[in-house]
Amino acid sequence: MSSPLRVLIADDELLARKRLSRLLTAIPDTEVCGEAADADAVLAAVRAGGVDVVLLDIHMPGLSGLDALALMPESGPRVILCTAHAEHAVQAFEHGAVDYVLKPVEPARLQKALERVRSRGAAVPPASHATKAPNPMPRSLGRLPIPTRQGIVLVDTESISHAALEDELVTLFTTQGDFLTDFTLNELVEKLPSEHFHRVHRRALLNLTHVARLEPLDTGGYLARTLRGHAVEVSRQSARELRRMLGLRRGTDDEG
Repeated sequence: MSSPLRVLIADDELLARKRLSRLLTAIPDTEVCGEAADADAVLAAVRAGGVDVVLLDIHMPGLSGLDALALMPESGPRVILCTAHAEHAVQAFEHGAVDYVLKPVEPARLQKALERVRSRGAAVPPASHATKAPNPMPRSLGRLPIPTRQGIVLVDTESISHAALEDELVTLFTTQGDFLTDFTLNELVEKLPSEHFHRVHRRALLNLTHVARLEPLDTGGYLARTLRGHAVEVSRQSARELRRMLGLRRGTDDEG
């Protein structure tokens, strides 16, 4: 007998959470393991463990559901977006969502989404990682091949300061120059050394060895200034992670 799917309900509206909870109680082999009213609470629950699936709203106070999705650990739970806004579907699937359910959520549609999770296996890397081409470039190679009109440029990964998603395309900023690439940020996370590169925003990947200064923002995040003078926004959640990494355990980390 298989274990029930442990589902975290994430929505800033109490009535929406109650409705989803009622729907889940009627679906076999499914249990509600918790509720969250904002993205920070979602990420905290995911880090604590015991979550197989997150039913995630998009529009929440502070970080959006898409922000939370982008900051999910690669080995974290499956995510099903539950929202009234269909226009974010492409971004949701790009960040690894398993399904996209429109509100008001219908019981049969929710059950189908959970069956899709079961068919893929819960609490494993998102689908966008699972569908990658076999034998990806090993991180230890230290060079990233970037196709250009002049040929393939092999960029030293240590020379990359950051990558930013702008107008649906990702630009790599390096000491060798800046390169427009077809890589997604998720793909770059897979290819670049994890000890230096961190997803600091849903639209940015940052090499901490190139950071000269962190300037606090009113949002609770940072503006990271690179050695070349570029400014990279760091989300509030990522700012907390950076403070922990740097040993800064007080200050705004204690808010709320």
